[in-house]
Parts: sequence; structure tokens; C-alpha cells
Amino acid sequence: MSPAVSSPLRVKLAGYLTAVGLVCLSIFPFFLFYSRALSDTFASVIGGLFLLHCYLLKNWQWVKQPWLKLAALFCGFSLLSSIHVGITGAWVQALCLPRIFLFCVALQCWLLATEARRIWLERICLLAALWLISQCWQQYLTGTNLMGMPRWGDGSLTGPFIKPRAGFTLLMLFFPGIMPSVLRLLRHNKLKYWVLGCALLLLSVTTMVLIGQRMSCVLLFFGLSLTAFIFPRFRLPFGLILACAGGLIASLPVISPPVYAKLVLKFSDQLHHFAQSDYGKLFRSAITMVAQHPWMGLGMDGFRNFCHVPIQTHALSFLGIETLTNDTDRGCNIHPHNYYLQIATTAGLPGLVLFIALAFQWLRTGWRALNVEHHPQQAMLFVTCCILLWPITSTSAVFSFPTAGWIFMFVGWLIAASSSQKRA
Repeated sequence: MSPAVSSPLRVKLAGYLTAVGLVCLSIFPFFLFYSRALSDTFASVIGGLFLLHCYLLKNWQWVKQPWLKLAALFCGFSLLSSIHVGITGAWVQALCLPRIFLFCVALQCWLLATEARRIWLERICLLAALWLISQCWQQYLTGTNLMGMPRWGDGSLTGPFIKPRAGFTLLMLFFPGIMPSVLRLLRHNKLKYWVLGCALLLLSVTTMVLIGQRMSCVLLFFGLSLTAFIFPRFRLPFGLILACAGGLIASLPVISPPVYAKLVLKFSDQLHHFAQSDYGKLFRSAITMVAQHPWMGLGMDGFRNFCHVPIQTHALSFLGIETLTNDTDRGCNIHPHNYYLQIATTAGLPGLVLFIALAFQWLRTGWRALNVEHHPQQAMLFVTCCILLWPITSTSAVFSFPTAGWIFMFVGWLIAASSSQKRA
């Protein structure tokens, strides 16, 4: 680096930018709780501050990362698809898409580059998770949360929210915020630490079951199963938790009949008649659209823009499906409720392949640095990203906040922690 580049003024200004960026990141999880617009704005601000920081220090090495090149290709193809469709709103959204990846790399290479900062963000997530849990229990025991809001109409606990978002938010905070502390407590040989770790784990799992949101509950147990697979010391507590959770679910008809009706009865009925369910019709509509437009997709927001247009295709006849049609009535929504179907309707099969390659790069980086015994935070970030990128599930929109904020915050955090461990 030349003397001009490393001048004291540039270094001082870069330090101020870092301080501002850390303040933005510290409050970012709470904006993900309550404000879609502010969380999107702060993610963009962090990305912009990162570019200024790089300009001051003339440090652009991060652009050479393989995963970032894949991300650039994906953004370029999404823009090309959106321009091809010819809807102004679609290509404007595509032009804004790189901001999400810029936010991700800003966390990886800048704000979360040190272990102390990563521990700080973990504690913020733990604090947010405990706040959410406390509000769920207040609502369960008293009937309302701190804002005076009752349960949702179907019996779901909303916690500190007005709408039923507590399950997904607790899932986002559980593994990076709560589980590292649980695993550190379980490493101790003293009984009091082991009991404390199991108690924290039991409290969190019980809260998730009582919230009553099906997919979040299933993904939580999927993540716990993955944790037990990669960390043998966790297998005994996991078995105990499974037994307690089984007893809790069996007692739901008595302690929370609305949750039992939604979590057990409705979920079982949906699985038995999935093709006729609302989710099944959304998925069928998305598959029809992809089969009709496999190479270019329908651009950003393509599912919402075209799901009301009747589509019929014979493109999947080789699979024994002679005629595939979309459902223009119940098969429409603002997105298809699955990340991969949304990406396929946006950028076609080439875009889907690029995103899958991108996800593989992220998870491979996390897997190669995995060391649960000594680095539980990095391991739980890996589990979190496995849950987020699991394809067989119903989801929110992948490019919209707060979902995009959670996903790309954890991906940047995972790569930062993994890269740090590999260097060490």
C-alpha cells in the first residue's frame, strides 16, 4: 500500500466508518423484528459504508472471491430476464438486487472480521431471542403481549409482534443466538452447567411448540438433528429434548387446544392432501410457469405478475405429466412460498443453477471449517444456513426483507467465522 493510501487521515476516516457500520449492525436485528423498510435501508447503508471504506484504504481484494463472482452472474441473469419481460418494476428491482450481496460481503470482510465482533452479534441475537421468548410466555399466560395484542385468530402465539411471525423469527435467532451458549454449557463437566444448558434448550423448544407455527417447528427439530449428528456430546440432551417435546405435543389438547388443532391436526391433513392444499397449488403454479419459461424465467416478481395468466404446458410429458396447468384462483400469491421455485420463476433454470452453486459454495466453506467443540458459534451458523437453504419447505420471499436480511446476515457471518478459523 502506498504512503498516500495509508495516510493517517484516510485511516482515521475509515475508523469512523467502521464505528458507524458497527452501530448500524448492532441495531439491525431489531429492525428485522419490526420494520421491513428500515432493515432494508440499514442493509443498504452498511453496503455503501463498506464501499467507502474500501475506497479509503484501496482494498478491493474481496471482489476476487469465487462465490461473489457467482453472485454477480446470478444478478446479471436476473436483470437480463427482467429486461426480457419488459416490466419496468421488474428490472428496477433487478438493478437493486446486488445490494443484498454487498451487505453480505460487508459483514464477511469488514464488520465481522474479528472474533470479538462476532461474539458481540451473537449476544445481541441471544438478547433478542430471550425478549421474543418472554413475550410469547406473557401472551400464553396472560392472553396478551406487552402491546396488549392477543393470540392470532388460529391460536398461534405472536410474541412481540402483531402478526404470526414469532415462529420464523425465533428459528432465526435460536441457532446463532441461543445454541452457542447451550453448547458451551454442555462442554462443562459440572452438573450445574449441564442442567442450565438443558434448561435453556428446553425453554426455547417448548416456546417454539407453543407458538404453533408448523414449518418453523419442523425446521427447528431438523436443525437440532443436524447438530446432534455433527456434535456427539449433544446427542444425550437431544434425546431428552425429543422425549420432552413428544410429551408436550401429546398434552397440547389439554394445555393449548388451538395449537394442537393447527400444529397436529391441520398439519397432518395438509400432508395427506398436499396437492389440494393452498401450498400445493402455489407450487404447481410455479412449476407450470417454470416449465413454460425454462430458460429466461419471468423476471423479478414474475410469479406475482403472471400467476393470474392461464398457462398450459406439455413440457413435462417425459415425466408422465401430460398436461400441466396453473391455478389462477388459489394458486396465486405475491411469491410461490419456496426460495428455489421463486428463483426459477425469476431467472429460469440457468438462474436456479447459479443460485444452487452459490448456496453450495457457502455451505462448503462452513463445512470445511467445522469444529463444534472449539467453535460452537461457527457450527451453529452452519446449521442455520443449512436450515435456510433447505429446499423442501414453505418460505417467505427470498429477496424481500426481513427474510433477505436474516439470510444474508447469517451467510456473511458464517463465511467470516469460517475464514477466520481456516486462517487460524
